[in-house]
Amino acid sequence: MDKADIAWVGVSTLLVLLMVVPGLALFYGGLVRSKNVLSVLMQVTCSFSVAVLLWFAYGYSLTFTEGNAFVGGFSRSFFSDMFNPADGKYSMTGSIPEFLYAAFQATFAGITCALIVGAFAERARFSAVLVFTVLWFTFAYIPVAHMIWFAGDGTKGLLAAKGALDFAGGTVVHINAGIAALVGAYVVGKRLGYGKEAMQPHNLPMTMMGASLLWVGWFGFNAGSSLAANEVAALALFNTLIATVGAIMAWVFTEWAIKGRPSMLGAASGAIAGLVGVTPAAGLVGPIGALVIGVAAGVICVWGVNGLKRMMGADDSLDVFGIHGIGGIIGGILVGIFNAKALGGPGLDSTSLIGGQLLVQLEGIVITIIWSGVVAFLAFKIADMMCGLRVSEDMEREGLEISTHGESAYHR
Repeated sequence: MDKADIAWVGVSTLLVLLMVVPGLALFYGGLVRSKNVLSVLMQVTCSFSVAVLLWFAYGYSLTFTEGNAFVGGFSRSFFSDMFNPADGKYSMTGSIPEFLYAAFQATFAGITCALIVGAFAERARFSAVLVFTVLWFTFAYIPVAHMIWFAGDGTKGLLAAKGALDFAGGTVVHINAGIAALVGAYVVGKRLGYGKEAMQPHNLPMTMMGASLLWVGWFGFNAGSSLAANEVAALALFNTLIATVGAIMAWVFTEWAIKGRPSMLGAASGAIAGLVGVTPAAGLVGPIGALVIGVAAGVICVWGVNGLKRMMGADDSLDVFGIHGIGGIIGGILVGIFNAKALGGPGLDSTSLIGGQLLVQLEGIVITIIWSGVVAFLAFKIADMMCGLRVSEDMEREGLEISTHGESAYHR
């Protein structure tokens, strides 16, 4: 047991919580119209809470215990056997108590589910969001996380056994959530008046505050994934910083060149794109590699939320796929290149190994896209049958915060 490691992972857990509430909630809240702001705050908060409850009940056990290549077992359900009252001893994960590791990972599961709600904001029924969260968490998040992250004794996860690289969740969190969000945008359908009337963000300062909190919290997300107060945490922390500033400026200049002016929303979006891109690579590449990943994410995600979005014809309200899905794919691929020691990374001994690593990375990305997409589609359909995915047209026009929750963010 190392007290410094315990302190660092404990602080990192709080930082990831800061990312969700208030970070993600404020980021999303500012992007929707004023009549829907409380509804998106509720969806973020409650989807996160449902996921953490399920993580305690069975999620952690099915993800991080031995089973088969796709899912674990139930030996740690309700965090059983992590503490022995008879002798007062705690089970350990490396140098930290397993309780702490499970709590840290709980925040990852929660934020992944919370990210998805941005794709169908302003028209999804609250009860349907909760039903979807239960189903998708159980049948998509858990298997994908097990396949990529479980590398314990015995049968390893399918992709972990092949050496897939995902330091802090580029595939497990961002691609996984981004694909589910895209499916949700299609299945739930477009907002009333989409493409015909203005649907501008109602409070960009709120979005900027949310983005800033996400940025601060992300240091816990990435550097905390080292699970120790060590040199890997230091590398991940700096990489998170340099990738983000690179992505911000890449987005700003790209937008400036295309639209003739830079925007604050673009800078905030660029920050998130860079953070997403560096997530799978934070402790697995050098600073130059992290900067390249950040810049690439900043440039390509501009296309993701503009040109690609128009091509796909989906009303992904808050650009979850365009930033998290595309950014996660960029980082998931490039970590396979910049992990090489010849390119400043700590991993591959020879550049001749890059090709093989890229194939493993692509396999993980493709499996995640298919798995998450299929489960999301079925989960949305089941939620629709159980309680209806969309609110009525009258409720949507009135705004979800009044029609669903009976309260208003702003009293005029």
